Amino acid sequence: MMIKKIAIVIATLISLPFIVALFVSQTYDVERSVIINQPKPLVFDYVKHLKNQNNFSKWAQIDPNMEKRFTGTDATVGFISAWSSENPDVGVGEQEILNILEGERIDFELRFLSPFEATEPAYMTTEAISADKTLVKWGFSGHIDYPMNLTFLFIDFEAMIGNDLQQGLDNLKVILD
Repeated sequence: MMIKKIAIVIATLISLPFIVALFVSQTYDVERSVIINQPKPLVFDYVKHLKNQNNFSKWAQIDPNMEKRFTGTDATVGFISAWSSENPDVGVGEQEILNILEGERIDFELRFLSPFEATEPAYMTTEAISADKTLVKWGFSGHIDYPMNLTFLFIDFEAMIGNDLQQGLDNLKVILD
């Protein structure tokens, strides 16, 4: 009888995380913003060029020796910006421009290949606050499949990624203001 009780306790302890993960979200959405003291057309023309992210993105600045490759014409649909780094905080991946609503929004797809595989949507938008002030938003959506979504209970991906996006936007402000 004692062995049966121990087996039940062990089975419960092993299955509990899997049960909890059923009730934890598998997705997250992050968006940060900054106001830049420049007209919207100037700001949008800068952010729609993915190569310019090398100047302001936190991730692009982590490894100055990362290998970068570009395919296509920057600031047009289909342009791909790829990177490869030995640094696990940077890894290997690429992003492709999927859509551009001129002067308003650029949508791209991030494809992470290493140290983990994922394909996630991201975007940047510009909105005129006045003739010489532009609100820039940078957003990212992500997901983690069951049962790994349990990590959401221990790691705040929204805050972590949000801080990185905000740092990039703050760098962008320094460049364009």
